[in-house]
Amino acid sequence: MKPSDCCSLTRRQFLRQTAAAAVPLIVPGSILGLNGATSPGNRVVFGGIGIGNRAHALLPNFLFMKDLQFIAVSDCRADRLAAAKTLIDSHYGNQDCQTHPDFRDLLARKDIDAVLIATGNRWHGLGSIYAARAGKDVYSEKPVTLTIHEGRELVDTCRRYGTIYQAGTQRRSTESYAFAVDMVRQGRIGKVHTVEMQVWEGPALPHDQERPVPAGWNYEVWLGQTPWHPFVPARVNGWQYFWDTAEGIITDMGCHYTDQMQWALNHDDTGPIEFEAQGQIPDPTRFMSETPITATAKCRYADGVTGVMYQRGAFKDRYLRFIGDEGWIQVDDETDVVTAEPKSILSLKAAGGKSWADAGSHIRNLLDSIRSRRPTRCNPEVAHRAMTICEAMNLSLRLGRKLKWDPAKEQFDDAEANRMLERKRRAPWTV
Repeated sequence: MKPSDCCSLTRRQFLRQTAAAAVPLIVPGSILGLNGATSPGNRVVFGGIGIGNRAHALLPNFLFMKDLQFIAVSDCRADRLAAAKTLIDSHYGNQDCQTHPDFRDLLARKDIDAVLIATGNRWHGLGSIYAARAGKDVYSEKPVTLTIHEGRELVDTCRRYGTIYQAGTQRRSTESYAFAVDMVRQGRIGKVHTVEMQVWEGPALPHDQERPVPAGWNYEVWLGQTPWHPFVPARVNGWQYFWDTAEGIITDMGCHYTDQMQWALNHDDTGPIEFEAQGQIPDPTRFMSETPITATAKCRYADGVTGVMYQRGAFKDRYLRFIGDEGWIQVDDETDVVTAEPKSILSLKAAGGKSWADAGSHIRNLLDSIRSRRPTRCNPEVAHRAMTICEAMNLSLRLGRKLKWDPAKEQFDDAEANRMLERKRRAPWTV
């Protein structure tokens, strides 16, 4: 071996050479993966892109996985980069987490296997596509895309590159929701005819003034593919309520429930055929936000099952209910309590179970899939189909008319709606 080869010597080569030389070697059990420890060579190495509020809620679920290690983070805000590094270094008891103001530098690293994407909605789909092209597996927060077309791009890209992808619709890995879906599939409430979903009332944001971009912000990267707007705090802090950067609460929360509806009805690879929605939009003379304050959105499947999403009430009032001709079953999202009629259904539910707030089982499913290379529970096709429902509801609401949809061709019967299937991306953030 040449001296120049020393830094490229792998652990396996080192052990093989020392064994061949019959040199006594004492190796800690943790290095070999003994005594319940995970060998460093067997850990899935992660980086994080977008390390704000949602990422900080998720990171403990990742960090306490013994066969996973976070080594790098990226964010367009310097304050969030510093906070994330502190959190990760504190967990591992070292100073090893590296920071990358430009996410492209993180994706270029060969020592990273997978990424957590917890940016704002405008970056979820495109960031996942970039990560897949860089050879990384992906856990992406929802809503997974900005448009229906971007969803199909995500599916096709992950398929092309063999990417293991998990959407952050973690209720599919939660006992309460899994129980409700199982009861529906077993026919415990008879033939399902309606699925009710409720999300909360949206805000109306007053007009605000342009301000200088704060120090430590890369506003160009923050905007990403979306049209340029001056830095207006209300628009930036309330990005969920503008059509350019998100699509309001119907998509932001509704995709959790449409995912469950698709799963329970065994429609993960298809979708409804008709959409109709109405809502209260903020008065533009008084407010700058654009997405609904309240709304009622409906979809209908080819077999006649109807999905109804209500945007109303308070945050704590959200729920999902399956209604059949012999009863109903509901999950209260705030409390994780399951109720049903007939009540005898509840005797079949096991006691305990973790709520949706603990994403550990969902992350474990991703790690298992990374090793087996088998699809996750919320793989790209599943996530895209659930997301399509919310996006189509919004298009019906914005156009003010009923839309018919072909889930095989992924086309509407409406030329204007079809033009809204995708948006022009701002350079250089293109596919």
